[in-house]
Amino acid sequence: MPQLFRRTLVAAALLAPLAVLAQAGYPNKPIKVIVPFAAGSTTDIIARAITDKMSQSLGQQLVVENRAGASGTIGQQAVATAAPDGYTIMVHSSSHTVSPHTFAKLPFDTEKDFVGITPISSTPNVLVISPTKNIKTLQDLLAYGKANPGKLNFASAGQGSATHLNAEKFKLAAKIDAQNIPFKGSAEAVTEVVAGRVDYYFSPIAPVVGQIKNGQLLPLAVGSPRRAAALPQVPTTAEAGVPGSEFNFWIGMMAPAKTPKEVVNRLNEEVVKALNTPEVKERFAALGADAWTLKPEQFDAYIRDEIKSNGPLVKAAGLEVHK
Repeated sequence: MPQLFRRTLVAAALLAPLAVLAQAGYPNKPIKVIVPFAAGSTTDIIARAITDKMSQSLGQQLVVENRAGASGTIGQQAVATAAPDGYTIMVHSSSHTVSPHTFAKLPFDTEKDFVGITPISSTPNVLVISPTKNIKTLQDLLAYGKANPGKLNFASAGQGSATHLNAEKFKLAAKIDAQNIPFKGSAEAVTEVVAGRVDYYFSPIAPVVGQIKNGQLLPLAVGSPRRAAALPQVPTTAEAGVPGSEFNFWIGMMAPAKTPKEVVNRLNEEVVKALNTPEVKERFAALGADAWTLKPEQFDAYIRDEIKSNGPLVKAAGLEVHK
């Protein structure tokens, strides 16, 4: 057998497993979906809603496994070190791009050890305030803040939460002085803002829809780059006059780096298909979440950009860096 032909056969044999994997045989066994947060979290709920539909479409079970702890980094590490064969994937949130700045050292590289499949959803926060404050618009709030430096405060659902980071990014862009009042969760934060004891709150939409409808809270703007489907008449903070204030809390699907491109593309297509089903649309509407997808290479670029932009934001928010 000629040597060149023999080498060609050897190379083909080495590539065959990945080629087979990427063809119609994938998936031929259950897929593990690691969620780096506890069951019942928003990320977990979104993950289960989408993977239930994907299981039906793919003909194989997508099994959600919660690996909570260390701000999501335990689950991230499990995925970063998994075989890149398409049978271990991750559904994580935008905190994926925050952890490089809140941990002095991570056992993985956030940019290099993962490949993006697609975002799944964007969950806008809405800036709400009690009508008793006599502030009707975002510009009214800014005028008050600038006329009364140091007197404004805002609620958050905990130090470093999406509600906190959204408020900090708004504060930086608006150039106002406001103090963070952290609470244990959204319910307590909403109660304090309704009562007028705290000035404003960048709240997830679902927990405050009722109070907005009954007039207990006034929505001034949404913090996301796009208007929220649940509150289409409410402008974004950028539209209301604060450019550069956009904060996007997203949930997305990723895989270990070097996962075959054909597998990544297949999973991307399946997520898009699931998002277009009536059941998932209804579930997202109840959560105040908007479906959002990108091509894998676009998602990778988005993640790289967000990691860079989150550095100054984390520093401005005064978040603790874990040693």
